[in-house]
Amino acid sequence: MFETMRATFQAMAYAGDVPTIFQYGFVINALLCAVVLGPILGGVGTMVVTKRMAFFSQAIGNAALTGVALGVLLGESYTSPYATLFGFCLLFGIVLNYTRGKTGMSADTLIGVFLSISLAVGACLLLFVSAKVNTHVLESVLFGSILTVNDLDITVLFCVTLLCFVVGLPLYNQMLLGSLNVSLASVRGVRVKLLEYVFIVMITVLTVASVKIVGAVLVEALLLIPAASARNISRSLKGFFGWSVLFATISCITGIMIPMQWDIPVPSGGAIILVAALFFVATTILRSSLSVFNEARVS
Repeated sequence: MFETMRATFQAMAYAGDVPTIFQYGFVINALLCAVVLGPILGGVGTMVVTKRMAFFSQAIGNAALTGVALGVLLGESYTSPYATLFGFCLLFGIVLNYTRGKTGMSADTLIGVFLSISLAVGACLLLFVSAKVNTHVLESVLFGSILTVNDLDITVLFCVTLLCFVVGLPLYNQMLLGSLNVSLASVRGVRVKLLEYVFIVMITVLTVASVKIVGAVLVEALLLIPAASARNISRSLKGFFGWSVLFATISCITGIMIPMQWDIPVPSGGAIILVAALFFVATTILRSSLSVFNEARVS
């Protein structure tokens, strides 16, 4: 399927119907990921902001580096060590949430503890990994690279996105209610604790699937910034969700297209986040301007 899509776009590029950068298969691969990655991260990002779990998503992103190091040591391909990536990051997230429920500690304290441990383990493992592979290849894990996206990465992303869509969309309202008012959600029969684990698993698998495009360090930013931008201008939950999806999708596509079109030597992940940051700046200015205007009109 992917080969057919690439051949179609490449034929259109040679015919002059689309920009010439579509002659390259890796560009098409990256854009296929972008049109899937943007909407799902934008939608899930609204829950991250509402639940105040931005620090958690950052911890999962950094834990991915340790997962890659483990994968290389266990003999997996350093370009796609998905077994250890999914395994370690899922274990990291589930144990963290379980510990929070049992100890009653604040989320930021526990996340800081787990993140520190994960980074320490990862730093130690990198010494052994460097004997097997050039550690510079791990830059694609940290910051993303469209040059390394292959059919396996696209397939993993499509499968994870479909799974999150099928599971998360019907439960979205219940998750939102549980994050806004736990007592009311419990009275209405919402299984708040279970949904917390479901949401954590969703963030984790999306982070792992997004590593090749955005990078482990920047996944958290793409979950957070479009949602924060949407919150600046939305007046309803529907608008909050819609604007977040739109900002994230445009950021992903534009962040890939601009460096390739003008031959700018920047990582795709960094470019995507910079575009998202521009939306945040613009919406913040708009919100501030509207506040000043409303105050002036009232006075």
